[in-house]
Amino acid sequence: MKLTILAMALSAFALITPAMAMPALTPVPAQMTQGEGSFALTAKTRIYVPAGDADARNAAVYLRDQLKARKLTLEIVTGAAPAGEAAISFVRGSSSGEAYRLDVTPGSIIIAAGSREGLFYGAVTLWQLATQDATTGAVDLPMVAIVDAPRFQWRGLMLDSVRHFQSPDQIRKIIDTMAIHKLNILQWHLTDDQGWRLEIKAYPKLTQKTAYRQEAGAAGWKNGKPLWYGGYYTQDQVRDIVAYAAARNITVVPEIDVPGHATAIIQAYPEFGTEGTRPKQGMSDWGVYPNLLNTEDRTFVFLDTVFNEVMDLFPSPYIHVGGDEAIKPQWQASPAIQAKIKALGLKDEHELQSWFIQRVGKSLTKRGRRLIGWDEILEGGIAPDATVMSWRGVDGAVTAAKSGHDTVLSPAPMLYFDHRQSPFSDEPPGRGKPTTLRTVYDFNPALDAMTEVERKHVLGLQANLWTEHIRTDERVEIMVFPRLTAVAEVGWSPAASRDWNDFTRRLPSSLHRLDAVGMRYNTVPFEPHMTLSPAGDKITVALKNGLDLGEIRVNGGVYTAPVTVAEGTMLTAQTFLNGHPLGRERKLSVTRAALETRTSYDLDICEGKLNLALEDDGGERAVMLMDILKPCWIWRGADTSKGFKITAKVANYPFNFQLGNRPGQIIPFDTPQTKDGELLVRVGDCTSDPVARLPLAKAARSTGVTVLTGDLPVVAGTNDLCFTFAQNAPPPEWALQEVRLTPASQ
Repeated sequence: MKLTILAMALSAFALITPAMAMPALTPVPAQMTQGEGSFALTAKTRIYVPAGDADARNAAVYLRDQLKARKLTLEIVTGAAPAGEAAISFVRGSSSGEAYRLDVTPGSIIIAAGSREGLFYGAVTLWQLATQDATTGAVDLPMVAIVDAPRFQWRGLMLDSVRHFQSPDQIRKIIDTMAIHKLNILQWHLTDDQGWRLEIKAYPKLTQKTAYRQEAGAAGWKNGKPLWYGGYYTQDQVRDIVAYAAARNITVVPEIDVPGHATAIIQAYPEFGTEGTRPKQGMSDWGVYPNLLNTEDRTFVFLDTVFNEVMDLFPSPYIHVGGDEAIKPQWQASPAIQAKIKALGLKDEHELQSWFIQRVGKSLTKRGRRLIGWDEILEGGIAPDATVMSWRGVDGAVTAAKSGHDTVLSPAPMLYFDHRQSPFSDEPPGRGKPTTLRTVYDFNPALDAMTEVERKHVLGLQANLWTEHIRTDERVEIMVFPRLTAVAEVGWSPAASRDWNDFTRRLPSSLHRLDAVGMRYNTVPFEPHMTLSPAGDKITVALKNGLDLGEIRVNGGVYTAPVTVAEGTMLTAQTFLNGHPLGRERKLSVTRAALETRTSYDLDICEGKLNLALEDDGGERAVMLMDILKPCWIWRGADTSKGFKITAKVANYPFNFQLGNRPGQIIPFDTPQTKDGELLVRVGDCTSDPVARLPLAKAARSTGVTVLTGDLPVVAGTNDLCFTFAQNAPPPEWALQEVRLTPASQ
């Protein structure tokens, strides 16, 4: 079919210019009034700061440097602006905390605040006014009066630098992008089972022995030699990052995880482990290791020394001590630990963990710091001044607030940015259940289950980026953005201003700003994806983007309903929102092969115990969606009445998962009939006898994706097809990338 004919088949409409809207600022200010007129911002505009006001000058320098992205370089002048000069002035006001006032008139711009933070955020807002689109050079700023202050005091991002290491430059880039969205907390996850990332002068083996690890599977070898991966931050690098963040009103909160997630500590210093010996496992696995610190006095000398060095580096009022996922088998089996529980008069291991955390907390309190930990610190009792970060849903926050403790909302999966952002196969690896931009925006930290008094204990919210499956800087960026812009608005803007439609109206401007600062972001949820269905000798195409935003334009027309086209048609599709393109223009090839193929993302996962979009550790590094605790996929409603030729693409993964938090977990596999196992196909029930077995011998010799072929018999009617693997216990673990079912008659 010619493209001109297809365009005629699609509906078209004239683009309508929307009525004049409020400026596109994200997060939206607490109060904003728009007047008539504008201020002409040009290269001749000057910025005035009061004499001797270092905070005002720092804010002015930040504004000047940010405006260079518009190709405007403004002069900073000490003193008051002369009468009649159209200038930008920073002045001291009566506001406190992070509050500020910004007034833009045709003759002047005034940023007024009583604090360093307020002056800085006034500069941020003015920069956003000047960057509502991608143009550069002089710009007319709308006349506005803004009175602004944040809804919550904790507006954060947790960055996991343990599972995969980010360079200092990458962390500064993240800090820069947090700052332009008025986020103010970077929780830095620096220690875990998979490595120790912080230089500690008193204990050099922490980085000498555990800052690098060999990755699992084929990725851990080259030419028969092990490859080592990792890195650590020197104390000088940390001081630089902390100061860099502070200049942008961001506090860096370090996390040193105890008593669990301690494999790296015990690898370096076995005497601090419960068993007193080096763990048998390496540090290449994900999941929950059983290794816990012991409770001997020398262990607390170690911890006091470490935390003192940490506090010397990080002036944060809060120090995060982890406290999560400390599974207790080692403590339960240890005579020394059981004797300690008895000597302290404690009931069980949970109370011992509480005692452990509180003992660490006393060392922090001596230096005027506050302990914060994951919600497991509630178990067995909690120190009076401890703050709870609720991650296992929101119940921990409710419990903490009801008992008078401050809390930060950071619940999975709503604010877990290791989750994919849409259901599509071109998403990067991560947790299987999508956490969309809309999911994040709709989260409300002021929980209905709390009273007004209890809500006063909610400090705010935080997104968490765990990096088990985020191995590159690019993936870090696109897993964080644009979702972090939603966190910024939820944390800053009044609850009454929450409006998804208005947030998305401002989204093109937000994306332009990310472009301006060089921050990559995920475009896949905005882009059109197609679903195909047969229509005689033609194919019907349905298009959809992951957020149901804007309009989809196809080959010059506007998509309004599924269209039927000839095989071989090429569609050019892109999403537009208020006339602005969102995401990439996609070339979609409508072929018989695409119609007959389902990827692992298109198939149903049988049970969904722990869905991951996993990356093959070698070869083609294909990404496949699977339940690692029960690898099983279903093709719904296949017409099996004529039989099929089956073509399946499979790959094997190193099974590098610690399942200590799932005691007794057994991953079910069918008994193989050959040495390397088979891909099994069943019709109907997943427990029925297989109708096909595709041997894995060829695939077992490959570190990439292997194509298997076979035949499926005729089965009357329309039936579900179930795909599983027969194999011995992992490793490896097999995964299905895609299946093509070609009618046997073809």
